[in-house]
Amino acid sequence: MRVESKTVDRREVLRQQYRPARVHLLFVGEAPPASGLFFYRADSGLFRAIRKAFITAFPALRSKNFLKSFQGLGCYLVDLCRTPVDRLDKEDRKRVCLQSEVRLARIIKRLQPKMIITVVRSISANVDRAQQQAHWKGWHVSLPYPGRWRHHQVAFEEILSPILRRQLSERIVNSLCPGQRQSTVCKKS
Repeated sequence: MRVESKTVDRREVLRQQYRPARVHLLFVGEAPPASGLFFYRADSGLFRAIRKAFITAFPALRSKNFLKSFQGLGCYLVDLCRTPVDRLDKEDRKRVCLQSEVRLARIIKRLQPKMIITVVRSISANVDRAQQQAHWKGWHVSLPYPGRWRHHQVAFEEILSPILRRQLSERIVNSLCPGQRQSTVCKKS
């Protein structure tokens, strides 16, 4: 087995540990970065951006284990491509993304999320085609990747936080305050 295969397998085992029983919001990234950073290791820029948007929407999550909360709210992040593409040239990257649509379609068909949130606009067409292949119907939102540009980070949070409030408010109350409709910690605004 090649080293790259072992790395992919370890990432997928870790990702599966955080898969919720029922996926409500499916986040789709392009691919894990070649650097070895990974959302489910809580060490990537995407992890920090998504966590920040969730905390903006639900400040009570600041003191919680974010990955467990993400899972508990029915959220899951998958990648279009199984292996890193960020060091490929433009044509190879597009080819790998295109070839990965069938894999993503199988994931969408299996998980049947209520909403899909693409976290990098450059793959929106790939995700659209995967949704069609999966015969999936639902809401699809495409966000700018919250990478190095501050205005993309701001736009990412400004678009995502209200969606989270709308889609997860009842779930957050139930997860933070089980058995209660509301409390001072969980009070809806």
